Amino acid sequence: MEHLRQWIGRTEDARDVVTASPVACLAATLDRDDPAPQTGGPLPPGGHWLYFLAATRQSDLDQNGHAKKGDFLPPVPFERRMWAGGRIRFVTPLHIGDEITRQSEILDVAPKEGKNGPLVFVLVRHRITGPGGLAIEEEHDIVYRGDSPVSQAPPPPEKPAAAPWHRMIEPDIAMLFRYSALIFNAHRIHYDRDYTTLEEGYPGLIVHGPLIATLLMDLCRRENPKANLTRFDYRARGPIFDAGPFTIAGTPADNARAASLEARDHEGRVAMTAEAEFG
Repeated sequence: MEHLRQWIGRTEDARDVVTASPVACLAATLDRDDPAPQTGGPLPPGGHWLYFLAATRQSDLDQNGHAKKGDFLPPVPFERRMWAGGRIRFVTPLHIGDEITRQSEILDVAPKEGKNGPLVFVLVRHRITGPGGLAIEEEHDIVYRGDSPVSQAPPPPEKPAAAPWHRMIEPDIAMLFRYSALIFNAHRIHYDRDYTTLEEGYPGLIVHGPLIATLLMDLCRRENPKANLTRFDYRARGPIFDAGPFTIAGTPADNARAASLEARDHEGRVAMTAEAEFG
């Protein structure tokens, strides 16, 4: 696995334009009643994931729907790839109509031995610039692991503390399909139930990591609408399946300039934690 470290330092540049249609479709997927986005209107937190989409040719997809590895990302010999977390810094706002660029760099490739077999962690940094200069700086943690899903029973859920911010989410197949389409993600674990349960051995369709993170950022917008999100650090701690409604919750700091957030699955297990800061 050490040869994969040769990918450290590899870079990739991309260009795009912040268009209105993806923002409107994201708002609909999040069940918001926002007015139709107009040129000059703000790009909401998490909206940057709707752009710089890799237009992978159909013939270049693996049987699981992912793009074949070995171009920008290293050719890790494991099929299971997951969002492990990330750290996002919102520097200057982006708006509908902005021309934007993204510079990506692989900062680290770290093979490790986990409880259930070998893992490979890949750290990618993205820097997105717009008309006002640097707009978003993001570090993205990706983890790869072997073919067999974790077989050990999940830990019993801990009773959550009461949180003033609270929302229930119903992760039905329509929501998962819509978000897959928004980010041009063909990974079959999000919409193909037979493949997900019979081939990969999961108990149900899996909710996208970036969708959960976006829902947590959206909770901040709903509960603290006058504040600007300046930082969002999140960590995935377990999957959420479409087995029932899951919960997103948040507790603001006393000074209202930060908040601690979490997502729990339908049985109450913590699936993602996050820390948000506001300007």
